Amino acid sequence: MVEIGGTVGDLENGYVLEAVRQLSFEKKNVAFVQLTYVPSLSPGEQKTKPTQHATRLLQSLGIQPDMIIVRGQEKLSADARKKISLYCNVDEEAVIDDPLLHTVYELPLVLEKQNVYQQVAKKLELKDGKEAELKEWRNKVGKIIKPRDGPIKVAIVGKYTAVKDAYVSVKEALVHSAAEVNSGIEIGWVEGAELEKIDDVATVLKEYDGIIVPGGFGSRGIEGKIKAIEYARENGKAFLGLCLGLQLMVVEYARNVCGMKDANSTEFDKKTEHPVIDLLPEQQQISKMGGTMRLGAYECVLKKGTIAHKAYKKDTISERHRHRFEVNPNYVARLEEKGLVISGVHPTYNIVEIAEWKNGFGIATQPHIELKSRLEEPAPIFVEFMKACKK
Repeated sequence: MVEIGGTVGDLENGYVLEAVRQLSFEKKNVAFVQLTYVPSLSPGEQKTKPTQHATRLLQSLGIQPDMIIVRGQEKLSADARKKISLYCNVDEEAVIDDPLLHTVYELPLVLEKQNVYQQVAKKLELKDGKEAELKEWRNKVGKIIKPRDGPIKVAIVGKYTAVKDAYVSVKEALVHSAAEVNSGIEIGWVEGAELEKIDDVATVLKEYDGIIVPGGFGSRGIEGKIKAIEYARENGKAFLGLCLGLQLMVVEYARNVCGMKDANSTEFDKKTEHPVIDLLPEQQQISKMGGTMRLGAYECVLKKGTIAHKAYKKDTISERHRHRFEVNPNYVARLEEKGLVISGVHPTYNIVEIAEWKNGFGIATQPHIELKSRLEEPAPIFVEFMKACKK
């Protein structure tokens, strides 16, 4: 499957369109699927002219769509479907409706009802192809649309909350795990910099069942995030930290439990007396950043009897990373002496991967565990977090 982005007529994708035209000429079992948008000026007044023009431009390039998938704010009317079929030279049943839905996970079910698979299979001559078994998927989607239990309220305390897509992986992992525990989900977006201005963060955070501090870079809002973590620890709120969230969990613990008042990350204070978070050793000599972070999947050994081990139900896991700083190994013993549980470490280098509070539900991971989460297989620690939020 090749997805060609942009708009028909863009200079950037012209070369790719020509390449796939040549491919279809050489190989007969190629299907072209055009994705288009049909605007509605008012309810029931759908305009198909932009789609007609886009399709004719494609045809002028030697490409005839076999199927047209129509996005829109409302269900595609029979009249609009007929127009697109007639003027775009596509069978009426090959004009597929993709309306605005309650959740994106409902879309495979909508496509299934319109026999998308059969049409593509016929074009590609997939004689022995089998349709996807969507029974379990349908069950999961049902729990998103009509969950058994009321909504769990989770605050995401971040730096980029004005642009929600900055945390889209975290948001979707919450949707997956909420469906797993058969509950609704309400996300509150809390700007870390705003919490810095408030003396009592409880006025903002008390309405939430759980708090997440996600990944990020830069010093803006850091102290506000630390205040949110302290509030969660002292008031028994479920807490989940991701990447930077782990580092700030350690900073908060070092300051307020271990008595290291000046504790910080060298990312934010290079002269801190207690650099409990510092650069990875291999990062020390790097001056040009670029793609030089610790990237990709790494193994992690879990300590039995911890939240992490209970969540994964295995001794060794593998999760994806994207970071440059880590827990300073020189401070691990002091943190553990004061009760911080190091529940996951790298098997070779002993890098801290997961940390937990001894009391209540508080866990943070250096890897971005949200990146592997899927509706069918939600991130295990997110599921445990949601269960704690429900309690």
